[in-house]
Amino acid sequence: MTESAAAAPDKRKLTADQRNSFLAAWLGWSMDAFDYFLVVFVLADIDKDASFGATATQLAFITTATLVMRPVGALLFGLWADRVGRRIPLMVDVLLYSVAGVLCAVAPNFTVLLILRFVYGIGMGGEWGLGAALAMEKIPVQRRGFFSGLLQAGYSAGYLFAALAYLLFHTAFGLGWRWLFVLSVIPALISLLIRARVRESEVWESTREKMRVTRTSVRDVLLNPKVIRRFVYLILLMTAFNWMSHGTQDLYPTFLKATEHGGAGLSAATSTWIAVIYNVGAIVGGLLFGSLSERFGRRMTIVGAAVLGLPVIPIFAFDHGAGLLVLGSFLMQVMVQGAWGVIPAHLTEMSPDAIRGFFPGVTYQLGNLLAALNLPIQESIAQSQGYTAALLWTVIPVLIAVAVLTAVGKEAKSIHFGGEGATAAPAGTSGS
Repeated sequence: MTESAAAAPDKRKLTADQRNSFLAAWLGWSMDAFDYFLVVFVLADIDKDASFGATATQLAFITTATLVMRPVGALLFGLWADRVGRRIPLMVDVLLYSVAGVLCAVAPNFTVLLILRFVYGIGMGGEWGLGAALAMEKIPVQRRGFFSGLLQAGYSAGYLFAALAYLLFHTAFGLGWRWLFVLSVIPALISLLIRARVRESEVWESTREKMRVTRTSVRDVLLNPKVIRRFVYLILLMTAFNWMSHGTQDLYPTFLKATEHGGAGLSAATSTWIAVIYNVGAIVGGLLFGSLSERFGRRMTIVGAAVLGLPVIPIFAFDHGAGLLVLGSFLMQVMVQGAWGVIPAHLTEMSPDAIRGFFPGVTYQLGNLLAALNLPIQESIAQSQGYTAALLWTVIPVLIAVAVLTAVGKEAKSIHFGGEGATAAPAGTSGS
């Protein structure tokens, strides 16, 4: 095949079904992030609510509650999707997290809010794995890298939407934190309507037929020693990835606003605009590195992004004024979310067809679970050693860990889903 022929699929437009599948996945994931990061922005406002009476450390556990339940959602919805298909579980999932998110607006106390965040975490855990599986199964092979970056950029877009919503409705209009939670239901329901028009994954249908003919069960695939080894490895990789993401994002708005413990002492409006700018960087990074992964391979691209994040740390974690903090946070998120931009393609390609609803989401979310204490730990370090120390002690080790773990692993770039080995783990390669 000639080089021009190989590149031909890149020039074809997506079909209506492919566009709808991807758009629904993007909206679902961005709204998950929107609701999650709303909590980060309004923690200080919730702290002032007399009806809650919780400490800053207790309130920080609200984010942990969401992260803790995400593996449960990935497990339940993933196994369901591998049995009945992607569409129905995804639609139920959207309804679950939409209702839980809106009910946060009327939570009467800290306990109820915490329970709702647990429930929301189940829905958030189910969304990414199934949405990524459906989208990547439908996207043309040669375009997975770009759309992988675009899909993962939905997380940064959700963060960006949360920052803008906080600026507009809270800072400018003076609305209370409860009103912000109501906003997330609108795009979530749009995602639901779009998803209702999406056809079932052809890869899932052909894989189920192969499993029927060969009398292979999901249990047989899960207990394959090669699949188990890859499962454990990807959990470790996703743990490092989630520490990297949450370590550079969750504490940062507080660091920018804090006037004690070495905080930058910026106004709420200024710090929120910085969050807007560094999330633009995150979107740029996801698209850039996701696309580069088609040329340089998944592993090499991730390693490059993580290593390039290290020299950015001095202008990211030290207060040298608002200008340098803007630059440092922008560049850091280009690298961090650039590495993340490769992950939807990488995890789905490393997953057996028979359990692609389960495998990417559960490995991702178990990594999230192991990183769930990031914010309380950073808050604790900040209280005793300062915000700069809290950032340094988490960001430097995880950037190195992501680079090393990725380098020693394998990849399956451009594998054709639903091939002869549909019920086994894809054969990974040591390079691109």
